[in-house]
Amino acid sequence: MKRSKFTDEQIAFAKRATPRTPMLSPMTPCSPGLEHMLRERLGGFDVRPQDRKGHRRAAVAVAVTEQGHGADLAGLPQHSHWSDAPALLVTRRAKTLSSHAGQWALPGGRIDTGETPEAAALRELREEVNLVLDGSAVLGRLDDYSTRSGYVITPVVVWAAAAREAVPQEAEVASIHRIPVTEFLRADAPLLNHVRGAEHPVLRMPVGESWIAAPTAAFLYQFREVCLLGQHTRVAHFDQPFFAWK
Repeated sequence: MKRSKFTDEQIAFAKRATPRTPMLSPMTPCSPGLEHMLRERLGGFDVRPQDRKGHRRAAVAVAVTEQGHGADLAGLPQHSHWSDAPALLVTRRAKTLSSHAGQWALPGGRIDTGETPEAAALRELREEVNLVLDGSAVLGRLDDYSTRSGYVITPVVVWAAAAREAVPQEAEVASIHRIPVTEFLRADAPLLNHVRGAEHPVLRMPVGESWIAAPTAAFLYQFREVCLLGQHTRVAHFDQPFFAWK
């Protein structure tokens, strides 16, 4: 994959991204100790909600799971035996969907009337990837993010453990990918570039030989900063590429 040149803003990110605790190794297990650390860091995070008039509400699940047999993506390893190293569950949207078809996503969707973001995220996990979790799996929230397409999205971090039963609901999800959390700690992450008509840079996160764009990338980057590095980095100002504006 062709690497973009570092911008001044990207260099500034790198300089202040010194971990307060040692980085996770590829062999770190998805264990109760990790669950406790994530719950503790999210519990100490000052979440910034948004209330944008005219925007619809949605929630996504940032599901921490095991790598299993791998991410099934170019540039990332496959495992002959099940790996219990931590990963995030990321999907590709079905190509038949009327909006954002084929794009990277986290399990999620609109919040129903009377529903909390946590309940919506758990419901979408069940409907999209067949994962049935209860409220005890919720670790906390990250910051709300407003999209160009008219949504305010609340990311809910959940502990999904092995999630061996995860399968895509074909009408909405084309594929499921278990991306190692260590992939989000790459030295070239995040990738930032400016596009015409955007006040702030577009955020992308490199994965394997490809990349994921905001808004999904914004949640992945803030998960890295808050949960893995213990830093209270904000992401709501980052923009999205043109293909995500509608």
